[in-house]
Amino acid sequence: MTGRGREEPHRTATPLELFFDLCFVVAVAVAGRELVHALAEGHAAHGVPGYLMVFFAIWLAWLNFTWFASAYDTDDVLYRVVTLIQITGVLILSAGIPRAFDHSDFSVVWFGYLVMRLALVSQWLRAAHSTRGAERRTALTYAAGVSLCQVGWLGVLFLPDRAKPWVFLVMACAELAVPLFAERNWQTAWHPHHIAERYGLFTIIVLGETVSAATVAVQSALEESEELGELLPMAAGGLLLIFAAFWIYFAVPIHQHLASNRQSFLWGYGHYFVFASAAAIGAGIEVAVEQAVGKAHVSTFAAAGAVTVPGALFMFLVWLFHSRHYKRGPAQQLVLPVSALAILACTFAGGSAVLLTGLVASATVGTGVWLSTRNPPPAEA
Repeated sequence: MTGRGREEPHRTATPLELFFDLCFVVAVAVAGRELVHALAEGHAAHGVPGYLMVFFAIWLAWLNFTWFASAYDTDDVLYRVVTLIQITGVLILSAGIPRAFDHSDFSVVWFGYLVMRLALVSQWLRAAHSTRGAERRTALTYAAGVSLCQVGWLGVLFLPDRAKPWVFLVMACAELAVPLFAERNWQTAWHPHHIAERYGLFTIIVLGETVSAATVAVQSALEESEELGELLPMAAGGLLLIFAAFWIYFAVPIHQHLASNRQSFLWGYGHYFVFASAAAIGAGIEVAVEQAVGKAHVSTFAAAGAVTVPGALFMFLVWLFHSRHYKRGPAQQLVLPVSALAILACTFAGGSAVLLTGLVASATVGTGVWLSTRNPPPAEA
């Protein structure tokens, strides 16, 4: 298991990686459902932090596998079996999300991580066995760091509830520090184009789950209400927002930016917020639909904010971590930040907020396309 080359041609996602990603749909769906329940009951102060914590667990599990696979994927029998074990851990994690969300009981989530981490550590040890020098030390550092972090997460099982948010913050920082420390002397051979594709595929999965959640919400509402005049504009606005989110994310060839660990780690870590906000859009649309038919116990303003806040965050965060590296001139740079502010302003539009948000997002795409035709980016290398 030696490192793959960064200049390797035709490096694309494998069927096993696609299967691995598909299993994360379950976890994203469960986290979104729990967020909907919390927001619909007016428990945003509990629901939002809980969602951010469980989504971090989902994202980190995907992150650990993705970057290792980009550097050391052998796709042999042993590698496939170990990856399937990691998928089993993902499903256990998914099953434990409701208990973690509702009762701060992370025991099942921790056990799911234990299954994933044992498999991941075995992969790093296999890489260490197959390499020498600085590369071997990097692999061993990864194995040790991941193992120590897994032990550290025991704090969310045994410490009081009031201490768990602080344990989460400390351990989250520790998790993110492991790659920075491990690769200080040797950079693993992750592939820029492959990593960009993998992040793009996970974005599609998150947006796909958002479409699914919104569709189910509208379907359920139609079964209980015949107010098509209110539901159809909301469905149209939500769909326009999701379509625009897809268009905006894939408007730039980001792999050209991933030249070293310095750029790629900031970009990769920043995607936690990009993915979380994208998934929250679907939950927000569900809350808005439930409020429209009288099932959610929140105001129209709060229901609108459930859509506009994650929608605005997605626009701004995609600009901050992703697309600004390829924007040319102040006009192009301002499109997404201004759009984020305009979407936030839609919160005050009452029952028309979701439709207006979709229209603003569509106008953002149109403006971006028009500006790019006037000042096209340089040809892709």
